[in-house]
Amino acid sequence: MKATPNGYLLNMAISDSEIAQVRAATDIVALISEYVALKKSGQRWTGLCPFHGEKTPSFSVNAEEGRYYCFGCRVSGDQITFVREMQHLDFVDAVRVLADRAGIELHEDANAGPARKERQEALAAMSRAVEWYHDRLLNSPDARAAREYLKSRGINGDVARQFQLGWAPDEWDALCSALNLTPKMLEATGLGFVNKRERRQDALRARIIFPIFDPSGKAVAVGGRILASASETVRPDGRVEPKYKNSPETPIYSKRRTLYALNWAKDDIIKSGEIIVCEGYTDVIAFFSAGMPRAVATGGTALGEEHFQTMRNFAKRIVLAYDADQAGQSAAASVYQWEQKHEVDVAVAQFPGRTDPAELAQSDPGALRDAITNAVPFLQFRLNRVLAAANLSTPEGRARAAQPAMHVLAEHPSELVRDQYVMQVADSLRLDASLLRTQLSETLRRPAVREVPNSPHEYDHAPRPATSAPTPRPGLEALRLKLHAPQLVQDRFIARYFVNGVQREIFVGLETGDSISNIVDALERQGDDESARLLSQMAVEEMARDYTEQDVTAVVSQLLRSAVAEELKNVERDLRSEKLAPDVTMVTVRDVKERLALLETDDGKAAERDLREWLLERASSEAL
Repeated sequence: MKATPNGYLLNMAISDSEIAQVRAATDIVALISEYVALKKSGQRWTGLCPFHGEKTPSFSVNAEEGRYYCFGCRVSGDQITFVREMQHLDFVDAVRVLADRAGIELHEDANAGPARKERQEALAAMSRAVEWYHDRLLNSPDARAAREYLKSRGINGDVARQFQLGWAPDEWDALCSALNLTPKMLEATGLGFVNKRERRQDALRARIIFPIFDPSGKAVAVGGRILASASETVRPDGRVEPKYKNSPETPIYSKRRTLYALNWAKDDIIKSGEIIVCEGYTDVIAFFSAGMPRAVATGGTALGEEHFQTMRNFAKRIVLAYDADQAGQSAAASVYQWEQKHEVDVAVAQFPGRTDPAELAQSDPGALRDAITNAVPFLQFRLNRVLAAANLSTPEGRARAAQPAMHVLAEHPSELVRDQYVMQVADSLRLDASLLRTQLSETLRRPAVREVPNSPHEYDHAPRPATSAPTPRPGLEALRLKLHAPQLVQDRFIARYFVNGVQREIFVGLETGDSISNIVDALERQGDDESARLLSQMAVEEMARDYTEQDVTAVVSQLLRSAVAEELKNVERDLRSEKLAPDVTMVTVRDVKERLALLETDDGKAAERDLREWLLERASSEAL
């Protein structure tokens, strides 16, 4: 297993050399131009960013280094990253796409080859099963009841074809026999199993089939809805047949990551910046029918962390289109954590009466659209439910409502957000805000209630800038010279010159002589995202002018002054701790300061050499 730069652990069947070959063979300008109109601007190419809406171009591409960077939303990457983001693929699949594009044959290693072959066979079997189920729904006489049910739910033949709906007949092994699926393939796909009589048996019988696809459109699982009435779902042994049954976890299907209909919805999700999360498959189809083709559903599992990781790649606004009771049962602490961690907004749609989206899409599609437009923040929704259940007509009722309201607010990690809602609750309950703040503080002090650690930061969903101190300009200029005019600065810089840790890490990376993409990958693997981001940005910057030897000398002089000043502080520290003899130290300090004064004179080169040697000596002594 090997960690990719973005943290994915994959069976890497592709060697580093072949990855480098794919990068080198892919013209990044030609690749990005398939999605964005790029114009030549100096030594760079610029255009509108494909990852966020903008009117003024802030997206820049460095053709030589094969890197892109957006100065607006700060996305960055190389050819592989771009394909991953645009086609929503994992690292290995993106490499394969680019290899096919460039006509490069990738050589799978011996360990990964069989696993990939088995995966391809399972995907092929699932695709055949979806086609078989779909044909049964459209053409088989025994599927008439299923077709009538779908029509009653507003799903006609065109919609059934759009979503490739199917029908599993009420037979023990119809699918197994028709497709001649082996026991091994039944297990790999979850389409069936070997029963106690050692016979192959279909997993789904007498059910409408809802195929589940991955974001690239490959069928990976199926969900089945029973047609029987409530009384007919009781088995002879007394067990109740569930309304929905879904494929189990398999090598090609992860419930925790997969979202039903994302393959169809992703374009409108990206366009609108919003994703609607439903409880069931028919609810998703209802939103598509009502003109909101950006709905998805979880496949028989609760909305979780990995679903959020998937959704944040597509949209920043997530609307829960659940039944009110179901939405209220969501783990509030987790939702707030996911909001903050993934920088998304979670809202809840509220539907009139007890209607669900599928019913509302048929009776009043306009009301369905309004419910999404008017969805309220998750915290507001929870607070509204508390206040709606209270008796606000009496002083006692309003006072009693304060306690559960403060419990709801205490779950939120942001002090600023909590205080905004305190004022809102104070207005609703006609209570003094200071009294509510006191009660909220007491609630927060109780560990059992406080599920999420308090955060000192303002709760917002705008991209957060780096939290470290601003990077010094001399270091930035030195890195620009190193990147864009390396012939002028050969051997003029050492790592010790860079007092800023981010700049030093970038310089060390550049000193390896490796490609920018490989250096960025290495920084990301180390968890140094700030250095990776800064290098990505600088790689696509246009040089403001041609640098001269005098410019280089000026930058070296500024770097040395900063580095020496920092080191003199360390000398004073060592002197206080008696690590250095006072008389020797004072002579050294005096000599160093004298050489600093000579930097911009005719003896500047000699002074630069002496100061460089002193800094290296200090580094050696610290290492000892």
